[in-house]
Amino acid sequence: QVQLVESGGGLVQAGGSLRLSCAASGLTFSNHDMGWFRQAPEKEREFVARINWNGGNTYYADSVKGRFTISRDNVKNTVYLQMNSLKPEDTAVYFCAARYLAYTGGWGADANEYAYWGQGTQVTVSS
Repeated sequence: QVQLVESGGGLVQAGGSLRLSCAASGLTFSNHDMGWFRQAPEKEREFVARINWNGGNTYYADSVKGRFTISRDNVKNTVYLQMNSLKPEDTAVYFCAARYLAYTGGWGADANEYAYWGQGTQVTVSS
């Protein structure tokens, strides 16, 4: 049974930082590209960042480029999202996801390319 468990969310002031973690089990973690998505109230889920299976390639949404960094530890089966210079518009539930093995390369920004999802962690940025 595949499980993705996010942690690290919380309330932070604008300009602050948070580091999200996503611990994976029940799958061969090092085989999968991993992604972070987010969903704000009354908005659709949107892509945030993607990292390939070995951490050698990353891709970011324009809205977070230069502020967020995705990374992974294939020994700990964990993917991270370091979020700096947070803005109120970053407020959302953040989800990690494991990409289908059939998808390699490309941007990895389409949620339909992801097979497994975590339950999400709330990030709230106050102004």
